[in-house]
Amino acid sequence: MQQESGRSTPNSKAGDATDVRERILETASGLFYREGVRAVGVDLVVAAAGVAKTSLYRHFRTKDDLIAAFLKREDEDFWRTWDEVAGKHRDDPAGELQAHMDWIGERVGRPNYRGCPQLNVAAEFPQADHPARQVATAHKLELRRRLFDIAERLGVARSETLAGQLAVLVNGAFVSSPILSAVEAKDLLQQAATALVRAAG
Repeated sequence: MQQESGRSTPNSKAGDATDVRERILETASGLFYREGVRAVGVDLVVAAAGVAKTSLYRHFRTKDDLIAAFLKREDEDFWRTWDEVAGKHRDDPAGELQAHMDWIGERVGRPNYRGCPQLNVAAEFPQADHPARQVATAHKLELRRRLFDIAERLGVARSETLAGQLAVLVNGAFVSSPILSAVEAKDLLQQAATALVRAAG
């Protein structure tokens, strides 16, 4: 919104800055996911986003900060879907687990799926203190925590073991996406999760 003088109001400036930041992050996220973070330079991001390099560095101090923001964005998207599914099965942990296996299997089977972004980035940055790897590690720990919560509510004898096994199952599906169709991924996850729950007693 503009004042009569033609000068932007403080709110419009803040909105413009938010729009620029989101455009940079949206563009970088797509490029990072499709091409890999090391293969995508800052020059490519600013060219694809149609912004000046100074604008990128105004919002993201370094490329590492941009990578970390990309992973945080992916993290939020993943848990948003998880929470929506969990909300439909609050009193049914078995149903919740099967529902999670269903949507994760569907995600893995998408034609444009290139694997879990957290795992992809962790593989590119082996340093434990790298900002992006820290985000990726936190995501995987949160996955195991949530699976442990389901295992506890299932009342199995070995909740911690089951949570670890389910985490391995899900992460294994993520890296196996090139050889799995959408239907096959869902069926394999459903069947394996059921077998693990039974074995956990």
